[in-house]
Amino acid sequence: MHAYTTWVVANPLLAAAVQFALLGTLGEVISHTLTARRPGLPGTPLQMLAKMADWALLGVIIKYGFAGMKGFTLALIDHNLLPRVCAGGLAWAFSVSVLTNILFGPQMMAFHRLTDNLILRRRGFAGIQRAWWTLLWFWIPAHTLTFSLPREYQIGLAAVWSVVLGAILGLSTQKGPR
Repeated sequence: MHAYTTWVVANPLLAAAVQFALLGTLGEVISHTLTARRPGLPGTPLQMLAKMADWALLGVIIKYGFAGMKGFTLALIDHNLLPRVCAGGLAWAFSVSVLTNILFGPQMMAFHRLTDNLILRRRGFAGIQRAWWTLLWFWIPAHTLTFSLPREYQIGLAAVWSVVLGAILGLSTQKGPR
């Protein structure tokens, strides 16, 4: 674990990109496999490479988003727009999670849908409302736990959560014979 934290601290953007490239893509593969009820990829091999690059970019965006939303939360506390109790502990983690997922999450998801559509040569935003609902029932609780951890573990756990959500969504939308 020491090697991991040393690498993450020394290479924060690269670490975010690599973790999301691997785990975000894995989450999509798991979701696709569970939905289809057979092993498979949600795209051609070339599209999968593009999806990995897209997830890497999203990892960097999320890294910046996490840092920015923590600063935003502190600014709200400093300006007495959030109670002081939100400055530490579980209240801090919950506050950052709510603000991140309400103010940053929808735009990040829309950007991800746009880039995914470009990669897969699709149009439209069908299903984006379902994705936005995950901000409330999945991402706020998940990121409350994420933001309660030391900073060097937060991006890694956020990437792991994308695998968990992929499995949940895949199980909830299975197609084909049972």
